[in-house]
Formats: sequence, structure tokens, C-alpha cells
Amino acid sequence: MNHPLVRRAAALALSSTLLFTGAVFAADSGSASSNDHGHEHAQGHHHHPQTEEEKKISSGYFEDDQVKERPLSNWEGHWQSVYPYMTDGTLDPVMEKKAKTGDKTAAEYKAYYETGYKTDVDWISIEGNDVTFYKQRQPSKATYESDGFEILTYEKGNRGVRYIFKKTSGDDAAPDYFQFSDHTIAPRKAGHFHLYFGDDRAALLEEVTNWPTYYPFAMNKDQIVEEMLAH
Repeated sequence: MNHPLVRRAAALALSSTLLFTGAVFAADSGSASSNDHGHEHAQGHHHHPQTEEEKKISSGYFEDDQVKERPLSNWEGHWQSVYPYMTDGTLDPVMEKKAKTGDKTAAEYKAYYETGYKTDVDWISIEGNDVTFYKQRQPSKATYESDGFEILTYEKGNRGVRYIFKKTSGDDAAPDYFQFSDHTIAPRKAGHFHLYFGDDRAALLEEVTNWPTYYPFAMNKDQIVEEMLAH
């Protein structure tokens, strides 16, 4: 019971501000006919002004030789799913802002992101090579190593990079593979990320409609909204 996630969850419960619900979240499946959610999500992982080159890369336009291997330490830390904030209305202002300049209504964006963010893994903790997944608050832990990266091309012509890690030991309940996508193609600390996880490496590469998204556990919901609105 000494894990920081468990300690903080207890404190939040006592203060009646628990961030996570006890609902059962079911993961969606999809096909590769989309474009990795079209880069329509709210990007909140940039903590400094982007250069023109960084903006181009973040939008999915880059050369193969710009893509570099990344260590698991780029994603180290304690992370929370934003799916509960999508379902409880916290992220409605983000959807409303997107509707002002996008091609969907706020309600359509909300439905799109509910499918994208949907997950039953509420929290993730990454420490060294060990990753703990909290599925409905029940932990499963395993050790992972890099399994390279894959460059994907989408219908709209833009591209993305999936950084892949495979399980080498640990709990059976922990996924055999997980793949990060954070719109960065070289070593850099992530501010948030989309994660694809399961036991079939190839099938995960085909998944483009469900992309559980995680922000630092230390951020409260207002800070997450502010971060999303800033982009």
C-alpha cells in the first residue's frame, strides 16, 4: 500500500475529490483506414514554444532519417487516464473550442474522443524498465524492453511513429506489448501520450480508433483542461 498512486488515491477519496470512477471501461477496436485519430486530439505535451520544424513533425510530416530510437525513460512517471474527464463533462470546453475551427460539432467531437480515450486502465506507473497497469484499480506489473519502432502512413498523407516495447517477464495480466504515440520522433520526455496495448504486436499497429491517453498523475482536471485548451 506504499505505492504513490495508492497513497494519493486514498487521500483523494478521503477529501471527496477522487479523480477516477469505478466504472468498467471497455476497449474499442478499429481498422487502419483512419489516420491515427487525424491529429484532431488536443495536444498538451509541448511545454515550450514549438519551432516550425517541431510543428511539422507533430503534425506527422517528417523524413525517415529523422526518426530515432527512444528509451522507456522518455515516458517514466505516474500517469492517469483522461477518459473519466471525457465522460463526466470536464473536457466539454475543449470539445467546444475544437468545434469552432474544426469540421465537427462539439457533440461529434465528444463522441469521437470518447471512443478514442476509452479504456479500463485508469493509471499507469513507469519506473525504470518496470511498468504497472492499474486495470479497474487492480495492478499488474511486468518488465519490458524496446522492440523498436514502426512508421505508419495514414489516409491524409501524414505519418506517425509507434515506439514499441515487449514484455520480458512479469504478471500474466500485463500486456505482452505496448506502443507509445506522442507525436515526437526522437528522444524527448513526454508530457502526455497515447498508448496501444495488448498481446498482438501486428494487431496493435492496425488500431487507430482507440488510443487511451494519459497525462501526469500530479495534474488535476483543471490543469489538464488548461493544457489542452492552450493547444
